[in-house]
Amino acid sequence: MAQTMSLLLILLSLSLTASNGAYNVIDFGAKPDGVSDNKKAFLDAWAKVCSSTQSASIYVPPGKFLVSEAHFMGPCKQNSVEIYINGTIVAPSGYTSAPKWILFQYIEGFSIFGGTLDGQGQSMWNCRTSGSNCSEASTSLTIAQSKDVKIQGLTSVNSEGFHMLIFQSSGVTMQNIQISAPSNSPNTDGIHLQLSDHVIIQGSNIKTGDDCISMGAGTRNVLIKDIYCGPGHGISIGSLGSIANEQGVQNVTVSSVVFRDTTNGVRIKTWEKHYQGYVQFIMFQNIVMYNVSNPIIIDQRYCPHNKNCPNQTSGVKISNVIYSNIRGYSDTEVAMKFDCSPSNPCQGISLQDIRLTYQNQQAKSFCDNASGFNSGTITPPSCL
Repeated sequence: MAQTMSLLLILLSLSLTASNGAYNVIDFGAKPDGVSDNKKAFLDAWAKVCSSTQSASIYVPPGKFLVSEAHFMGPCKQNSVEIYINGTIVAPSGYTSAPKWILFQYIEGFSIFGGTLDGQGQSMWNCRTSGSNCSEASTSLTIAQSKDVKIQGLTSVNSEGFHMLIFQSSGVTMQNIQISAPSNSPNTDGIHLQLSDHVIIQGSNIKTGDDCISMGAGTRNVLIKDIYCGPGHGISIGSLGSIANEQGVQNVTVSSVVFRDTTNGVRIKTWEKHYQGYVQFIMFQNIVMYNVSNPIIIDQRYCPHNKNCPNQTSGVKISNVIYSNIRGYSDTEVAMKFDCSPSNPCQGISLQDIRLTYQNQQAKSFCDNASGFNSGTITPPSCL
């Protein structure tokens, strides 16, 4: 797939070069030497494209392009901006204080095709694991306050923090995304969604040191399909309920996912605080687990280091969650865990055709403050 995408981009670049609306970053002074800072060249090319009244595109040819913190701002004068990347865009080595490395903001109707983002996050990881006082880790790619966005065939490696963040955006489609960071790299979530709706993530391979995909407050109308996740912490809703007046999460479908050697499979996580919120109308279906520590888990007792939340209960209401056709191998004895809030019990939890084992023997399930329904074969035996 990657070779096919590369060939298509090369052929496409030949046609783009001849068109009036195409801008090659080399023509703006970019140098593919991996040393020169090409921020100005990239932003100058963006200014041309964004100010065009006709369809326009940027082309990044093969090579290694060092780019320091770059923010590509809209609104643009037309809604069909395209960026074709056939090279590698590299962050400066050594961690910086820039919370967002590559940012696209206030744009309607744009696409990114192909290419690689290399966040060079090793220095930040070393700082964090040493317990030193580190600056905020940089997110490699942020899409913020934007609409009708397509990202296809993009690879992200070794981000300082999150690889990709979708924030306050709608109509976002992400296809054939490849994300990679070592399993011990801290807080390197693959894709994080926040305050965003109508998002599709499909056909992607994610290997990280944290959640493969995470969904924060205000996430709704999401389809996640055909994903390989591992290593990492699984696919998570949350954590939610850490502050007052958070928006809820609803209408999320996670389908056709393979988890391998992950800490969690499908997880819903809320803080053990009284702040109100909700998670509702969630579907997890057609999922395979290989050596996953917590294949199915709802955890409403999240309170790291027992700080700022002891003796409280979660105010987040979880309801109408369906788990259907989930099979495979748990790496711990408890394969299904529903540890819900005593003040806001989980309701409407539905288990359909679950087949999870532990070391070739029957696993266990755990329920606290949870109720729901069972249908088909349920292994381990349901505690609902």
